[in-house]
Amino acid sequence: MAIEAVVFDIGNVLVEWHPTRPFDRLLGRAAREALFARVDFAAMNTRIDMGADFELEIQALAAAHPDVRDQVLIWKTHALEMFSPEIPRSTALLRALKARRVPVFALTNFGDGTFASAQAFYPVLAEFDRCFVSGRIGAMKPDPAIYAHLETETGVAPDRLLFIDDRPQNVAAAEARGWQGHIFDGPEGLAARLLADGLLTAEDTLA
Repeated sequence: MAIEAVVFDIGNVLVEWHPTRPFDRLLGRAAREALFARVDFAAMNTRIDMGADFELEIQALAAAHPDVRDQVLIWKTHALEMFSPEIPRSTALLRALKARRVPVFALTNFGDGTFASAQAFYPVLAEFDRCFVSGRIGAMKPDPAIYAHLETETGVAPDRLLFIDDRPQNVAAAEARGWQGHIFDGPEGLAARLLADGLLTAEDTLA
C-alpha cells in the first residue's frame, strides 16, 4: 500500500537523547550508576512525558533526596546536553520529504512544556505538519491510545502511515494497528527505506 504520510519519533531519530551523558561527565560513571540506582529519574521522566510539570517534578525529586540535591538537579541544569546534538542527515531527509509534499508528523513521548522549549532550540521540530506529543495527549508510546489519536486526528488510513522509531516495541505497537514501520538504526537505513518506498529519489537522499 502506498505511503501517504511519514511519522517520526524524535529522540535518537532526529536529535540524540542520552540522559546519562552529563551525569557521566560530571560525576563519573560509577557515581552516576549509584545515583540512578537510588533516584528514580525514569519514573519522574515518565510523569513529565504524561503531562506533569517539569519544574515541579525535578524540584520534588531533588527535595526527596536532599543529600544529593545538586546531583539530581543536573537533570535540569544540563538538559540540553542530554538532548543533543541534532542528527543532520535525518533532519535533511525530513525536509526532503516536505519538499516532495509528503506530510510529516511527529509522534513523541515528550513533556508539553519541554517540547515547546526543544522546538525553540531545534527549528526542525517546528517544521512538522502536525505534532502528537504524549504530554498533551495523556498517553505514551507504546500505548495503542496514542496511535489511535493520531489516526483520528489526521484521517490517514493506518496502512498508509510509515512510522520511524528507534525502539522496536514502539514500532511493533504501530504495526499491530496496521501501520508500516521502520526501526531506526541510523540515517543511512532510513534513506534506503524512503527510497525503496518511492517517497524520495536517490538525489534527495544524498542531501
